[in-house]
Amino acid sequence: MSNTYEKFRNEVVAGGGIDVPDETVGGARAVVGLGALVALLVVLAIANIWVFVFVSGLLMSVFLHECGHYVTARKSGMKVTQFFMGMGPRLWSFKRGDIEYGVRALPIGAFVRIIGMNNLDETDPADEPVAYRSKSYPKRMWVITAGSVMHMIIAVLLLLTVYTVWGKNRPTGEVAFIRIETQGPAARAGVQIDDVISSIDGVAVHRAGQFVDLIHAHTPGDTATLELVRGGQPVTVAVQLGTNPTPGNENLAYLGVSSGEKSAFQNVPVSEAVGSSFTDLGSAAWQSVQGVVKVMNPVNIWQHLSGANTDQSSQPVTVYGISRLSSTIGNETGLPGILLTLAGVNVFVGLLNMFPLLPFDGGHAAIATYERIRSRRNRRYTADVAKMVPVAMTVMTFLAFVLFAGLYLDITNPIR
Repeated sequence: MSNTYEKFRNEVVAGGGIDVPDETVGGARAVVGLGALVALLVVLAIANIWVFVFVSGLLMSVFLHECGHYVTARKSGMKVTQFFMGMGPRLWSFKRGDIEYGVRALPIGAFVRIIGMNNLDETDPADEPVAYRSKSYPKRMWVITAGSVMHMIIAVLLLLTVYTVWGKNRPTGEVAFIRIETQGPAARAGVQIDDVISSIDGVAVHRAGQFVDLIHAHTPGDTATLELVRGGQPVTVAVQLGTNPTPGNENLAYLGVSSGEKSAFQNVPVSEAVGSSFTDLGSAAWQSVQGVVKVMNPVNIWQHLSGANTDQSSQPVTVYGISRLSSTIGNETGLPGILLTLAGVNVFVGLLNMFPLLPFDGGHAAIATYERIRSRRNRRYTADVAKMVPVAMTVMTFLAFVLFAGLYLDITNPIR
């Protein structure tokens, strides 16, 4: 077994870096590395302010996740040796007491190093009383779930902020065009994105589904009269409908657009804002559970890669893909839309992190729970984590597959 593999394995089961805390790291490497990270954020802010706000929010969420572990570990009497933002080689660090704080080169996460996470995590015998594994079951569960709990707290605060300041995003009863085929009948007739549809042939339109039904009530070649509102002004457009290009639907009239029901933020009472922050957290949590099951299904991922599945609601997505989507969300709904998106991401990450397998925090929680069940009044049971290493490595391999598959799909078929 190579030293590299051993180090990687031990870091997986320990929940963070196992390298010895270094003396203060700085010099040219720190200047170049930190300068590059700052420059990247500056370029991002100049290129697209909404993506910058979203990415900054993600970084803050990661930081607060680790703060949850850090604070609860210190309060529980556990020894913390490192608190790092980023992974990989150190760029910059400093020590305060026994703890090393700093930044590492790869901005793909963060970690707090707590000694003695399990039987494979070697510690100085003198430090055993302050090791994670030596503490009571309630304290271990408090510490290991603190990161996910922090994500839920962040989500509630974001929801409460949006609902209190901007209100809730509710349908306005208007239907508008959100996509127009370049060479379709609507484009040739002069229809534009964001045109609000008042009526078709004199029939008022209030829902996107109703609009589709009214188009399909025609036959190819018919002329449909659209009453629209563009920039606050009424516009009438006559469109000669084409033939639907989808095989099997040739008898359906075709306009060449996608429509959606418009919504806007509407003020709500403070009591409703507070209540909705918690009820909507529950709804988001349930949707996230369903999303995890659907998105992490290997069959589903393969179908997306092969093109057999085009349902983007089940498509795996990476931070790159969500960041690209945040640009559209920001342009359409502004800051409140970005904050709501961050709330949803925090709920998803918080729940995924509690999946009961290593290297997730939920894996450590599962081990602690198993040890508690097997323990007796006068005999504390200690699980042999070495038996779980093959499973942990399999999970890591699968996560790498999901990451690369998601990144490929983000590039070739970005979420819209």
